Amino acid sequence: MTVAGIANLMHKETPVRQDLETLYYEQADDGVVVLTLNRPDRGNGVVPELVRDFVETLTRLEADKNVRALVLTGAGKQFSAGADLKAMKDYLEHQHRVEHEPYNARVLFPLTQRVVASRLPTIAAINGGATAGGLDFALACDIRICSTRAKMGETYINMGLPPGNGGSYFLPRLLGSGMAAELALTGDVIDAQRALEIGLVNRVVEPEDLIPEAVALAGKIAAKSWRAVEATKQALRSTWQVDLATSMTNSFWAVSALHYGPDLLEGVSAFLDKRPPCFNKDRTREADSRPENPAVSATAHTSLQ
Repeated sequence: MTVAGIANLMHKETPVRQDLETLYYEQADDGVVVLTLNRPDRGNGVVPELVRDFVETLTRLEADKNVRALVLTGAGKQFSAGADLKAMKDYLEHQHRVEHEPYNARVLFPLTQRVVASRLPTIAAINGGATAGGLDFALACDIRICSTRAKMGETYINMGLPPGNGGSYFLPRLLGSGMAAELALTGDVIDAQRALEIGLVNRVVEPEDLIPEAVALAGKIAAKSWRAVEATKQALRSTWQVDLATSMTNSFWAVSALHYGPDLLEGVSAFLDKRPPCFNKDRTREADSRPENPAVSATAHTSLQ
């Protein structure tokens, strides 16, 4: 389905959604779920309750084999402002002298790693401000799309801190050491066009097109072989930590294993027959033969197609 088609349908109907205390999620297209951080009054700042809800939701979605891609966005004007500074100030004044640990550190660290390790390709749809831990949250995703209203910054240093939630790992790998140093050492906030120029985001779209564009891209990924998608995500992530020989060895065994599945033969046959491939038929049969997974309700599973 085209971006325009998805946008029109999204305006005509709102699928039933699943609400938790700090976020909600809903089926947006075949195999695609949109997860929205929902603390707009606090800039979608990260607090322990949000991490709890996010990890719980991600666990549920990963268990539902019909879900094959995830879009992450924020409610209101912000994607995520990072740590909730009001809560952080309260912690510094009252709890730090007892606990002697960085604010939210044990909460945030597992969250970043959980997003990276997820089987689901994740697209950050950056609708507004994404700063400090909020930017790091977006960096942990596989792909980033932002609206023209988005502002991004690795702003920890403005609070007297170094990057604390993966920024010092992601930025040099995505942008190179020089640009990473400029963002992290100045704490500058950049606009969407500059983010596109330096490669921080994949594309920039108008605000009203952000979710339809992200859903369309996620839908394109979800239509591919789920086995190949998961293997590809793992391969791309692992190359950040291994040399060429190890990466190619890992790819050899992944490719070898996928020769035994149904998708390779379907892909080759479809190409030779000059037709679109029909992947994931086994997942459809699984879904038809078992009770519904509580992760996504029957109404929420209604596709926008």
